[in-house]
Amino acid sequence: MDGQENLKPSKAQIWLLAARPRTLPAAAAPVIVGTALALADGLFRPGPALAALLTALLLQIGANVANDVFDYYRGADTPERQGPLRVTQAGLLTPRQTLAGMWTIFGLTGLLGLYLAFVAGWPVILVGLAAIAAAILYTGGPLPFGYYGLGDLFVFIFFGLVAVGGTYYVQAGQLSAAALWSAVPIGLLTTAILVVNNLRDIETDRKAGKLTLAVRLGAAGARIEYLLCLAGAYLAPILMWVAGVSSPWVMLAWLSLPLAVRLVRQIYRDTGRALNLALAGTGQFELVFAVLFSIGLLF
Repeated sequence: MDGQENLKPSKAQIWLLAARPRTLPAAAAPVIVGTALALADGLFRPGPALAALLTALLLQIGANVANDVFDYYRGADTPERQGPLRVTQAGLLTPRQTLAGMWTIFGLTGLLGLYLAFVAGWPVILVGLAAIAAAILYTGGPLPFGYYGLGDLFVFIFFGLVAVGGTYYVQAGQLSAAALWSAVPIGLLTTAILVVNNLRDIETDRKAGKLTLAVRLGAAGARIEYLLCLAGAYLAPILMWVAGVSSPWVMLAWLSLPLAVRLVRQIYRDTGRALNLALAGTGQFELVFAVLFSIGLLF
């Protein structure tokens, strides 16, 4: 009995599992890019920049916890699941505990949002509420858009346009053409993370009636979508240079190409649980791309 109790994870370990820290690069990448833009324009503000980073991380964690409990309610998480452990389905937390954690996380997010609204104006409140609503309604509510093939679009919008543009806005007090252009590759790479996740889960999602875009397109179509996301991310710096929005230094992002090639090989080679490596790798790749891209923006 003592041996079994020792094997049970602690509360802290359980909540760490629920938070899914491997997904956090997707939250940090747009903030890095938005802050680099503000720094390049001489408009960097450390307080709003830090608050934007913490807000992005909390939104990502809150979304992960929300997905954990709402997928459990909808029967999408079963013993056949190929992805990382879901704490509600595994019985490590009750649905009530998971929901309480979710609302606590979004409550903290709201407090940071109030600070950002104080320094950058009331539009921040509207954007923040929309982001929280999107995080919940991805798998929650009467019409969860993640179940109808719209998750990819919402991820592109909120992890690209909103996250990069919002980070720049809370520091600069305005938007710029460079901020909107820079949001495109980051949004596409975050979408690529979702594509891997949904490619891995095609069979179990189809059984649960979760009609993700990967389920609708099939495995071959999902792999093509992944390729297009990466290709679009690499095309964006070229277009920014040609359009005169940035210097050719943004092409530093192309130094990450070997990582992209390796990931594409994994995507076409692996299936099921083996795609978890590609999932984590795509998150790490996005962070590397964002750092290189940001260095280029600074020049």
